[in-house]
Amino acid sequence: MSAVSHIRVDEQDGDYKVRVLLVDDQLIIVEAVRRMLARHHDIEFRFVTDPHAAHAAALRYRPTVILQDLVMQGTDGFQLIQGYRADDALRDIPVIVLSTRDEPKLKAQAFAMGADDYLVKVPDELELTARIRRHSAGYISGLQRDAAYRSLRASQEELARANEELRRLAALDGLTGIANRRRFDEAVQAEWGRGRRRQSPLALLLCDVDHFKLYNDHLGHPAGDLCLKKVAAVLTGQLKRPADLAARYGGEEFALLLPDTDLAGALRVGEACRAGLEQLALPHPGAACGYVTMSMGVTCLVPGEDDSLEDLIARADAALYDAKRGGRNRVFPAG
Repeated sequence: MSAVSHIRVDEQDGDYKVRVLLVDDQLIIVEAVRRMLARHHDIEFRFVTDPHAAHAAALRYRPTVILQDLVMQGTDGFQLIQGYRADDALRDIPVIVLSTRDEPKLKAQAFAMGADDYLVKVPDELELTARIRRHSAGYISGLQRDAAYRSLRASQEELARANEELRRLAALDGLTGIANRRRFDEAVQAEWGRGRRRQSPLALLLCDVDHFKLYNDHLGHPAGDLCLKKVAAVLTGQLKRPADLAARYGGEEFALLLPDTDLAGALRVGEACRAGLEQLALPHPGAACGYVTMSMGVTCLVPGEDDSLEDLIARADAALYDAKRGGRNRVFPAG
């Protein structure tokens, strides 16, 4: 007979059946316990006669109760119980000691080592099955509780990820994929406050696609949508720092927010954007130059007590108006 054997094989993750592992090197005891439990079809029975294979068998079979003999060849049950309790995978499995000796001192030592119960073998069938079911029920309840907690944590983490994705999507313009007006408003408020606290410059660039209505009139709205996507790509391509923000401000208008950037630096970024779009040479039948261009107004402020965010935006808007009035396809600083 092999050192490790079992009567029923039905192991599946999440299958919380009563499973008994008997560790005893006396085959007469194994057979006696087997006969008792064979009459109870809700209890699966396995046994190991080699004490050195007991720990591995417990890891493999995931019992809900271990019936542990104390006196075996080459080791003793106390050492095995200590080994179970030292293993995170086994430490919570109830251990019922089976012993031929009914001594209070031995029982106390067994409980001190981590045993959950103590029976003198061979126990009565009714008592044995009652104790097996009682200890298994407590262990299975713990497994189910832990599984529920894991499922809850996974659900909470998934919900948090979904909420974060929703927040991210809510901050993006549906057409161009860059920040939308809402995200721009939040960002400019935050950067204005930060610039005021640190007395650092904040640059704002307002951009407008020149003669965009004529573009739509000549080529249609699908072509206009594609044009706006390409403009957004040009703008984002010039942003090098994580704090820099490109946003769709409204219609064919865009905004660039550049924290910690002086006017000269902002003008360089603006000119790079203007030139980048010009180099694409997107055909524009309604423009005198024959291709798509943009105009841009640039301003920069170190927020002071007497300044307001509205001042920053108004200055950039006025500069954009001057750029358009000056012939378009140009970057104009605020006066």
